[in-house]
Amino acid sequence: MTRLLFIVIAGLLNACGVVGAPVAPELVGVAPTVERQQRQHEAIKTQQRETTGDTETEELDFEPMGQDEDLPPLRPVGTR
Repeated sequence: MTRLLFIVIAGLLNACGVVGAPVAPELVGVAPTVERQQRQHEAIKTQQRETTGDTETEELDFEPMGQDEDLPPLRPVGTR
């Protein structure tokens, strides 16, 4: 009976508290995650540049072309 009580108490003592090493607050949150992702993207870009051998950088334009010009006016003037 004392062995069982000792096992239960040891199990409860191990279950209390935080599992693992403490984490600094500077490493948790959105800003450190964004910085880490930016560093990863920059590393991937440099690897791609090295493998392709391109020295010039190409800027991609993500703006839709002619979207406003192709649409008809919402309220035409002078029509019934």
